Amino acid sequence: MLSIGDVARQTGVSVRSIRHYDRHGLLCSTRACNGYRYFPPQAVEQVRQIQQLIATGFSLAEIATFPACMRNVEGAAFCPQTRALQRKRLAAIETQIAALERRRVQLMAALADEQ
Repeated sequence: MLSIGDVARQTGVSVRSIRHYDRHGLLCSTRACNGYRYFPPQAVEQVRQIQQLIATGFSLAEIATFPACMRNVEGAAFCPQTRALQRKRLAAIETQIAALERRRVQLMAALADEQ
């Protein structure tokens, strides 16, 4: 079993974030008599996978709905069950990109008017 500090050191993720993932049910910990959390060794891989999923724009609530096989293995492929959510996330990102591009064009036009 690993202490929360061990998991944090091995993953580069803060202790606070690991506690947060644990509270959301994304990790499994046990409590010792002294109240400290201990995690199984696979928690290191799970935290890395959670971080990758967050980096692609998924919330913890969304990640919690993913099949365990996808949440628990670093670099695991997306499962067919998550395709709809992936497409929805991609559409949202594309909408954000389009909005940013419109703002960019407007700002460039405003700056061009100054010259």
